[in-house]
Amino acid sequence: MIFETKTVNAAIFDMDGTMFDTERLRMKMIKQASEILYGKSMDDKLLIDSLGLSAKSSEKLAKRQYGEDYPYKEIRKKADEFELDYVRKNGVPIKNGLIDVLERLKKNGVLLAVATSSRRAITEEYLMRSNIMSYFDIIVCGDEVKNGKPNPEIFLKAASELNCEPSNCLILEDSQNGLLAAEDSGAMPIFVKDMKDPKQEIKDRAFKPYDSMMDFLNDLIKFTAKMPTPPRLNEHFPRRFNHMKVGIHGFGAIGGGYLTQIFSHWDGYTRPIEIIGATRNHNLIELVNSFGKFNVHYENLAFDQTITNVRLVDISEEEEMKKMYTESEIIGLSLPEAAIKKEAGIIAKGLIERHKNNGKEITILVILNKIGGGLFVKTNVENALKNFVGEEEAKKIIDKTFFAETVVNRMVSKIQKNTLLKQVRMNFKTVEANISKKELNIGSILENSSEQNGMDSKEDKKRNKENDNGNKDANLVKDISKKLYNVSEITQELSKLNITLFNSEPDMLLYASKGSPILERMRQIKTVDNIAEMQDVKNKLSNGTHAIIAWYSSLLGYKTIGQGMGDERVISLVKRVMKKEIKPAIVKNNTELTGYVDNFIDNFIKRCRYSFKDPCIRVGRDPLRKLKRGERVLGTINLAQENDVPTPMLEFGVAAGLLYSILSINEKDKECKIIKEIYDKEESIKDVLTYKGNYNGKPYLCLDEQKDADLIVRIEKQFKDLIDDYSKERFVS
Repeated sequence: MIFETKTVNAAIFDMDGTMFDTERLRMKMIKQASEILYGKSMDDKLLIDSLGLSAKSSEKLAKRQYGEDYPYKEIRKKADEFELDYVRKNGVPIKNGLIDVLERLKKNGVLLAVATSSRRAITEEYLMRSNIMSYFDIIVCGDEVKNGKPNPEIFLKAASELNCEPSNCLILEDSQNGLLAAEDSGAMPIFVKDMKDPKQEIKDRAFKPYDSMMDFLNDLIKFTAKMPTPPRLNEHFPRRFNHMKVGIHGFGAIGGGYLTQIFSHWDGYTRPIEIIGATRNHNLIELVNSFGKFNVHYENLAFDQTITNVRLVDISEEEEMKKMYTESEIIGLSLPEAAIKKEAGIIAKGLIERHKNNGKEITILVILNKIGGGLFVKTNVENALKNFVGEEEAKKIIDKTFFAETVVNRMVSKIQKNTLLKQVRMNFKTVEANISKKELNIGSILENSSEQNGMDSKEDKKRNKENDNGNKDANLVKDISKKLYNVSEITQELSKLNITLFNSEPDMLLYASKGSPILERMRQIKTVDNIAEMQDVKNKLSNGTHAIIAWYSSLLGYKTIGQGMGDERVISLVKRVMKKEIKPAIVKNNTELTGYVDNFIDNFIKRCRYSFKDPCIRVGRDPLRKLKRGERVLGTINLAQENDVPTPMLEFGVAAGLLYSILSINEKDKECKIIKEIYDKEESIKDVLTYKGNYNGKPYLCLDEQKDADLIVRIEKQFKDLIDDYSKERFVS
């Protein structure tokens, strides 16, 4: 690996204070032990001065201050016991960014070693408990060298055992003595600050200094390979979890069925330790939180992808939402446009809480099918912030918030509620029956073994008297093995419990606007300079076409998009609309988009053919909105007219949307009712197309009776022909 023009073959890590946040913990335990054994707590300055020293050197400092009778060895031993007890109960405190660093180094061919002043017994336990021992090729400990730091012996020994020249080794250290030892070894010292800085003249000897492991990681990313983009759909998520949490504000089809997969693939090296989703669906909250996972089903590939480490919260619980915004590195905002203004207040409160707690930057990934969606959300949130904290403070918070606009190239739908509940009942009954069948004694699993609780049962005592020590060990193994067998059997059965929440199509990449460093790392996100252009192209290609498929398929009597796309009349219409009308209009002024457009069309048609779980009435809803001037279908017709491209099939699509509404195929759709009411007055399509009434508090954007006269006439003709076909029963009833 090349790092800052230097060839790096190995990286050697100090342990305490560098990889683990244990220096503070150890100091606390030494003070407690000193209080117990000496009657007086050890001085803070002495503890700080001892950082990075060997046990022998630390003992000399302590006895110099407290006298030769000071029981340093006993105090250190007692402190070790306290510390071990703590980490066994609470785990080893790993430095943020460490797992990412180890993964990147390992996967880029760098050998790894630990070189620590701690004893081997403690070192190995810490490495095993933190689940990182497998990263390291060799380990060198303080009780295996004659000279402690600042002597370079321990680093030279580590480099030698790796069979690497020290000059090709990075050495990560947090202490002054460690830095001196690393430099004297001839390696490249990387200083990672923990509790204190070394003297400036010594810090200047570092090859590169960093204020934290995260800072080193951010630098390392520049010199390590980016994983291939996008990953294969069936590629495993990274096995290691980093320290990050991510949030999804709006755990619907796109939020739950798409963003969770993007976040789970992350950068290909590690993935977030937790995905927090916010929803109002209490059944979903209960189910996902009890299972701890769910499936996304890719129907056209007969493939299920399991999303793990996910937790849902109630979107109406203010404290939970503020916590999500405070803890998450990135938030996927997947809400309808109409909900943004209402949710802007809680977003603002979350950002205020984050600003108070850590002041760190955050990226909000705006999933909104709207050109300028990022700015739209930013404006609403900024207005809410001004109401809460004033203009000056609001600006500070906004400056640390990046609103990334996106283009989604995927169709996702939710599993119907009845289907969901049915699969939950069936899964649980099957697992319950299997556990009962195996007659597993769950209670025995919770009982301590005789060695663990120090109290043998009568049967154990009798057995132990009759057997020698070898048999006693064998019985202990047998006892533990039986419990582990029960645990594994139950675990296997419980692992079969899962729920499928979403059906999805397999397109992978999410396009996002450039500007956020975290987005550049993610495997399933492609950042672009002109996201508005990509949004416009995608909208013109898919949004109007998708609605036309739904309207026409419904008129033909089909219930789902997949069924409709099986009809040659529908698929022929779609191909002509996309390839003969929309594509020429888009690429005429920008031929560079040709490849993207062709790929999008092919994938879109393929996806729609498999969309048997996507109801036509869902896709065809809100026809008044989709037939506004400049939007969806009519906006694409306008672009085509500007580029002299005829649009008979798009005009047929408009007529299909109008007839769909007038026939009340979706009786619950309010916009269908409005269209029908306008038409029924004079049986005039022209009246519908030039409707200027109220729409969501504003005048409806309709066609102009004079400027669009020719277009109106053409749509009227298409509508008449469509009605004639319908009345001749050429459509399925």
